[in-house]
Amino acid sequence: MSRLPKELFSTIRRIQINTTHIVNDVLAGAYHSAFKGQGMEFEDVRTYQPGDDVRAIDWNVTARFNHPYVKSFREERELTVMIAVDVSASSHYSSKSRLKSEVIAEVGATLAFSAIKNNDRVGLLLFSDRIEQYLPPKKGTRHVLRVIRDLLAFEPESRGTDIACGLEFLQRVHRKTGVCFLISDFITDGYKTPLTLTAKKHDLITIAVTDPYESVFPDLGLLTIRDLESKKLKVIDTSNQRARAALAEKAQERLERHRKLVERVGAGYIHIENGTDYTLPIRRFFRMRERRR
Repeated sequence: MSRLPKELFSTIRRIQINTTHIVNDVLAGAYHSAFKGQGMEFEDVRTYQPGDDVRAIDWNVTARFNHPYVKSFREERELTVMIAVDVSASSHYSSKSRLKSEVIAEVGATLAFSAIKNNDRVGLLLFSDRIEQYLPPKKGTRHVLRVIRDLLAFEPESRGTDIACGLEFLQRVHRKTGVCFLISDFITDGYKTPLTLTAKKHDLITIAVTDPYESVFPDLGLLTIRDLESKKLKVIDTSNQRARAALAEKAQERLERHRKLVERVGAGYIHIENGTDYTLPIRRFFRMRERRR
């Protein structure tokens, strides 16, 4: 890793310490239980013991030695984990002390450290309305620190958002089934088909990171905003309670629309709001996944 500015190095170090603690103490075992390997691999045969599954009996070996033997298997544990992050301009918004992008960096770091702790490979994809950065999956702490650095400091060339672009890239470069965490605020539409196709191929979990002001708009007087559908600028009077309520309702509808789509295609859904403990919804999701397996 090249020499970093002191402030950035301190931030990376702080995130490393915080997330390592979270992975070791808060999420210990939860990640491993939630994400199983891709199958079972034959290991050896052993003498049959009472309680063994009779379907595992190796009849050839049993006949040869005139004593029951069973096949034993081990889980193919190693997974490829991709963290795909929307780095468009909206990720740099915040009504709290931290930008959404900083929350995303900590969430990404937590997932990355969880992966390498379980000997999985982890990769990173940063996208806006184009592919901004791609780090192929690797193992090791040094690689995770590179992931954190790019999550914090990478400067995207574009400010736009195209979630479909990121998902289509993943489908092209990762043909083998893996785990994919898609992190965005999901303020745009038009990704239904690639989301569906990605969920069919991979274990896809979407993480929606939002800010309180996106659903509870404050009284800030006259504001000029860009409509996400028409791309046109318009002025809104946020001192008008009815106008604020309409904005909040639209934000809630957008998030609910995304949640229902995710549920329909069989992917996972986590919602994290800036200013709250992001580990709680992650833990809830991991526990839910563990119960279903």
